Amino acid sequence: MVTISLCMIVKNEEKILERCLDSVADLVDEIVIADTGSTDATREIAKRYTEKVYDFPWTDDFSAARNFVFSRATQEYIYSADADEVVSPENRERFRRLKETLLPEIEIVQMKYANQLQFGTVYNFDEEYRPKLFKRKRDFVWEAPIHETVRLEPVVYDSDIVITHLPGESHAKRDLANFHKHCQEGYRLPKRLLGLYARELLLAGDEEDFLQAAETFMEAAADNGRDGEEMAQACCVVAKAARLAGDTVNFFKYACKVIAQEACSEICCEMGHFYEALSDWEEAAVWYYNAVYETQPILALQAGGRESLEGLIRCYEAYGCPEQAEIYREELRNRGAAGEGAGR
Repeated sequence: MVTISLCMIVKNEEKILERCLDSVADLVDEIVIADTGSTDATREIAKRYTEKVYDFPWTDDFSAARNFVFSRATQEYIYSADADEVVSPENRERFRRLKETLLPEIEIVQMKYANQLQFGTVYNFDEEYRPKLFKRKRDFVWEAPIHETVRLEPVVYDSDIVITHLPGESHAKRDLANFHKHCQEGYRLPKRLLGLYARELLLAGDEEDFLQAAETFMEAAADNGRDGEEMAQACCVVAKAARLAGDTVNFFKYACKVIAQEACSEICCEMGHFYEALSDWEEAAVWYYNAVYETQPILALQAGGRESLEGLIRCYEAYGCPEQAEIYREELRNRGAAGEGAGR
């Protein structure tokens, strides 16, 4: 049986920390918690479960905090958890079986992260795999009988364990402010983070968030070091920011950059919103239709689903075609089971 350190970073989690720890404490061999500046009873609650509660001054850097708490772990594997997670009784048993049978060559175990759309910010699906259990000390292995090399890719196992995400509130404002701060300080977002920033804006950002982010994504769209996917994502953000700001010139400039390459649901949806605001219902419906049926989303599934279908319903109702509106209303009901987020 392997040994496991539970590692967490927390701040002001007094309402939910006990719920999280009760669901997993007896499954692990060690609990290590880094507190990044709580002003409530979080530290006192944590100390009921472990003596390893450390202070870590917050630096607007989640990686720094996680690296710190990981460095204090002593067991074979590290289980990384957040305070708003819960392991159900069924999944506790799966976790226990995994601990008893885990093969030593496995370096990362992925678990399904569920209930992600309750406060949808960066995810399009309600359940996705995430790496959750990590081997603390990695063993390097030479491979191949000739031209031998060290295996660098980790051995990953997709488990059947489901972690339930139960946040008390959306963290979108906090995350978007953090993105903006680092970009203002000159940090060039790598491809993965650029996509996450763009997706979080489209799924959860308000007008203020888009206007703050516009300059960053304009720079990304003009960056010759970015690939076509990054350019399209950046243009989607800038086009929406321009529409919200009433900047027609930049709206069409960045929308057309995407359309000239390959149109996507997000840009077609934005075109629908643009013409709907002008009460040009017929043109708006054309673009909403293209968003749903002729293109694919690159960031937010809702642009090719719920958001554009709701636009089609509004257009046909305003256009005096309730029968056609009902067709799209039925389509929206049929797609409801997919769990797409709503938004406009």
